[in-house]
Amino acid sequence: MRTLFGLVLLGIALVLPRGALAETPALSLSFGGKTHAYTAAELLARADAATIKIPDDVTYKRAMTYQAVPLLALLGDVDRNVDTIEAAASDGFVSQIPMALVRKGAEGGSIAWVAIEDPKAPWPNFAGKDASAGPFYLVWQEPQLSGVGSEQWPYQLASLTGVESPAHRWPQIAVDVGLPEDAPARRGQAVFTVQCMPCHRMKGGGAADVGPDLGQPMGPTQYMTDEGLRRLIRNPASVRTWPEQRMPGFDETKLSDEDLDAVIAYLAHMAPGAR
Repeated sequence: MRTLFGLVLLGIALVLPRGALAETPALSLSFGGKTHAYTAAELLARADAATIKIPDDVTYKRAMTYQAVPLLALLGDVDRNVDTIEAAASDGFVSQIPMALVRKGAEGGSIAWVAIEDPKAPWPNFAGKDASAGPFYLVWQEPQLSGVGSEQWPYQLASLTGVESPAHRWPQIAVDVGLPEDAPARRGQAVFTVQCMPCHRMKGGGAADVGPDLGQPMGPTQYMTDEGLRRLIRNPASVRTWPEQRMPGFDETKLSDEDLDAVIAYLAHMAPGAR
């Protein structure tokens, strides 16, 4: 019986086209209680699909050309109460992207696109890895117009979900309400949300599973010097290395000295027992 079953499966495999047994990748969109999964073929067949050029791609670090659809058009008539898009990648990276940032694309700001990897023309693999940024990748035209951060370009994108802003979903990530508006730690919270939360949580708040929680059981400022933290953020390999190291370095083009100081002030403020 086992032999007969095996022959049947073999027959199916020979009849079906190559790759037909594999699951077709799809991008899931969940907004307003409705979920729809788009395959690459469906997205590429849309009337608003276009060829776009990104002169300085954040991930590939060079000029890239993509087939893509505009994110705003893909979202359609999204409820105005949705203020954040949670962009989750297949590797656990989760970027919290303000809906207001995406809407700026219709007002002369940076334009967000969902780039689609055509199976017939795959994108290049990352250096030393057997994987590309596909099958879906959120890219931005003229990111400098709206101040788009380097961590707001999620690749290997799996889903886009309409959610509340991070501070509303996870109140524990917020600084003390009594802090002055111009306090470095308050600015640091905003920078942390954009540049750090895609990989790290803060006191359990967040959706990413790539890096460690930076608020518990101890905060990094409790066991590292400020200089050590600066070096770790600028160039992780200059502080410690291991085979599966994934954290990228944040140079001045990704994180200004002022923003770096603000993040460290935020981490100190959020350390257990600090307030």
